[in-house]
Amino acid sequence: MAVPKRKSSKARRDKRRASTTKIDAPNLIDCPNCQAKTVPHRVCPACGFYKGKEVIAVD
Repeated sequence: MAVPKRKSSKARRDKRRASTTKIDAPNLIDCPNCQAKTVPHRVCPACGFYKGKEVIAVD
């Protein structure tokens, strides 16, 4: 049975595991207030609204 001579470092182990994962593009939705494309569950950067309320003032 093969046994490693040295301990594999965490960086080497994680690089090997990360090679199989892919980063997906963020899901974009239309803002219900201004119809701009936004990331869900975030304040709209175009109008500053979230869940129908103005959260930040955008000039």
